[in-house]
Amino acid sequence: MSRRHAAEKREVLPDAKYGDRVLTKFMNNMMSDGKKSVAERIVYNAFDRVETKLKRAPVEVFHEALDNVKPSVEVRSRRVGGATYQVPVEVRPERREALAIRWLIAAARKRNESTMEERFAGELMDAVNNRGSAVKKREDTHKMADANKAFSHYRW
Repeated sequence: MSRRHAAEKREVLPDAKYGDRVLTKFMNNMMSDGKKSVAERIVYNAFDRVETKLKRAPVEVFHEALDNVKPSVEVRSRRVGGATYQVPVEVRPERREALAIRWLIAAARKRNESTMEERFAGELMDAVNNRGSAVKKREDTHKMADANKAFSHYRW
């Protein structure tokens, strides 16, 4: 890691259909082998499924699901005198969003529906209703931070 200066953040363009920057980040994360059009198709078709099921605006549902998955605290390892402690630390907003996106995609990939569209749509609907693997991951992270609250004085 360079000590000279931090890498500058690149600004992503809003997506074509809904004009949402977070959705573009999500698609870029979902994309594999540089196939952006495939990722876009998966997300948009999943949004259509969600819209028919929930009768709500899909972008609204997406943002609500992301908010339900975003962690507020996490644990970080800190070495103090030969011992390693798991110190609970508040999560920065950018990292919070990045973690939520990553967890949603990972949870969707692990589901056992037949197509990625179905998996992602199912995980989105689960996340909106505060259940599913991605929300469980957030709960586990919060539990871990709560369990290690005693080491919070080692925060840096």
